[in-house]
Amino acid sequence: MRLSNKTAIVTGAGRGLGRGIAKKLAREGARVIAADMAETDKTVAEITEAGGTASGFRVNVASQEEVRALIQYAIDTYGGLDIMVNNAGINRDGMLHKMSAENWNVVIDVDLTGTFYGTQEALKVMRQQESGRIINISSGSWLGNIGQANYAAAKAGVVGLTKTAARENARKGITCNAICPGFIETDMTLKLKEVNDGAAWDSMMQRIPMGFAGKPEDVGNLVAFLASDEASYITSEVINVGGGMIV
Repeated sequence: MRLSNKTAIVTGAGRGLGRGIAKKLAREGARVIAADMAETDKTVAEITEAGGTASGFRVNVASQEEVRALIQYAIDTYGGLDIMVNNAGINRDGMLHKMSAENWNVVIDVDLTGTFYGTQEALKVMRQQESGRIINISSGSWLGNIGQANYAAAKAGVVGLTKTAARENARKGITCNAICPGFIETDMTLKLKEVNDGAAWDSMMQRIPMGFAGKPEDVGNLVAFLASDEASYITSEVINVGGGMIV
């Protein structure tokens, strides 16, 4: 229970990776606010049924006002904010020469600007209390990926934002790190098993040196560590969780 008496926000916690992160933090004793544009009832129910503490909050991270309201909810409900996990993200894939401005803008708005708002608003609280953990979920795609110019640009921006926030706030007792998941097994990625009799899935597995997909818990384990006192001297890091796929 490394995170007892800590309050954590996890954005994009309605499903997939975010749900796995939220559940892991709750198992470590954190009071978790599962934030998402979609319903978070299942995430909250799974946490509370397991004996944890959680509540849901509907938010569009691309709106600074809504993110500000989310932070205020954490303060009003649990008395503060110790851990901010900026996980919410979307993708609108397409080749660069065909990508619409709309698909470019919406991915930047959610994946990068949403992380900026989450980081900025959390810092306003954490700087006052002179403690806190900010963990931003980037992606191995920040290094560049065919068909993902918008997503890659946003996730590269998350890395730069994270490192800048770490430098600016280290003296305030705040750490800020980024995690780059590789191919993680979620409801969305599992659909690849239905494509060409599983050929698409098999192709992905061949790209992973360990030979299998990660699970949300694999990312959640690292989030919990970075959120704990055990990681108090770790900041400005970019850590891959990809079974060796990310080089």
